[in-house]
Amino acid sequence: MAKGADDKKRAAAEAALVYVQAGAVLGVGTGSTVNHFIDLLPTVRDRITATASSSVASTERLVAHGFTVIPLEDVDTIPVYVDGADEVTDNLEMIKGGGGALTREKIVAAVSETFVCITDDSKCVDVLGTFPLPVEVIPMAQRHVARQLEALGGRPVLRDFITDNGNIILDVHGLRIARPAEFETQLDAIVGIVTNGLFAKRGADVLIVADDERVETITR
Repeated sequence: MAKGADDKKRAAAEAALVYVQAGAVLGVGTGSTVNHFIDLLPTVRDRITATASSSVASTERLVAHGFTVIPLEDVDTIPVYVDGADEVTDNLEMIKGGGGALTREKIVAAVSETFVCITDDSKCVDVLGTFPLPVEVIPMAQRHVARQLEALGGRPVLRDFITDNGNIILDVHGLRIARPAEFETQLDAIVGIVTNGLFAKRGADVLIVADDERVETITR
């Protein structure tokens, strides 16, 4: 029997609970699948000392469940970080940032020892790029960055959204990203880009995917 998208997201989120380490700070991402994970965390409350969050929205949800959220600048390392993805390949390379928290997500990922990506099978692709690539940009650089993105073959569209960092997002359509790590490096070199939604140089370590029949775990 086919499961709804929400049921699959919850199944993937539930499977990730086994990665929550006792007595350690837990990194928590942003998005609809992560919301299921946060809502399930009270079932393992005794293992969680504190959390670090990638967005204001996730922080508020964690606090509502009674969890302590500490600023990332007060954390040296995070043993486990759980987050979702907008697209992910078998190589555990991802596009993230559909919820607009890509910069903070990338920072949390950078200080995490193990990145656990939770998703449903609709997000699994052979080649990244069908989902528009989010790029966080300093507002005064919008036109410059847009021209550079067009030169790389993309079609940037301004999102009606302001990030938690006070910046704008350009969603880049029309890409087929055959070499994600190389393309991520190219984007990182463009002046005015804060970060981009490619998580290839620091991809996931564990991918948990739920489909209609089962939950599969893939490790790097």
